[in-house]
This record gives sequence, C-alpha cells and structure tokens, in this order.
Amino acid sequence: ELDIWKPGEHNGTFRGNNHAFVTATAALSLYWSDEGFQQEIKHKAEIMNRKLQSIVDAYKPLALRIKGRGFMQGIECKNGDIADAICRNAFDSGMIIETAGNIGQVVKCFCPLTISEDDLLKGLKILERSFASVSNEYMSLKTA
Repeated sequence: ELDIWKPGEHNGTFRGNNHAFVTATAALSLYWSDEGFQQEIKHKAEIMNRKLQSIVDAYKPLALRIKGRGFMQGIECKNGDIADAICRNAFDSGMIIETAGNIGQVVKCFCPLTISEDDLLKGLKILERSFASVSNEYMSLKTA
C-alpha cells in the first residue's frame, strides 16, 4: 500500500532541482552582479553581427540574410543542402555548428555566453572559410 500514490501526493515535477537552484544562484551572483557581463555579451553580439553581414555580402548566391538577434544569430542560406554543406565543412575544420529553420536552411551561431572574444573570432573565421569553400564548389557546379 505504500507504493500506491493517492491524488496530489506526488508532485515532484514541480519541486525543481536543488543543484540547479544553487548553480543558478551562484551564476546570478557572479555574472549579473553588475552590467559588465551584459555589456560583454552585447559587444560580442555586435562583432558576430558585423562578421555575419560581411559573409552574407560576400556570398550572396548562397547566403540570403542574417536571422536572429543578439547573441543568437545565423545566416539563412538558399536551401538546406547548402547550409548542411557549410556545417560539414566547418566540422572538418574543427568547429561544430548546426542548422535551424523550417527546411534546415539557417546556419546558426549559438555560442556560449562565456566564449572568449578570441574564440569567437576564430569560429567566425572558420565559418567564413566554410562559406568560401562551399561557394567555390557551388559556382563550379553551376559553370560545369
């Protein structure tokens, strides 16, 4: 009879996770004690936006526009096959990046908020080289 719950006796899904509460409290105290972390994220988002826009401008047949905002941005490609090829190329260069969108057409940049500026710039260079490589393949297929 102890193994049978009566209505309302078990509501564990509403209690939460104590480890997560402690971790979140520590993160709030450390990262949001002043405006510094927020300003750092805003600065890195602006760097990302400028670089993504330069990629869109340079690779117009493949890259249509920037999607998202803040530190969650991506590049909408002509189709999902192109986005997949860019992600595969980036993976071969040591960076894991995913697609999003209703047909997988967006190469999404979803960096950790704590990424260093150097690592962000390194990743954006890999992304740009991936667009260049896929663009070259795409253009040679069109002219063949």
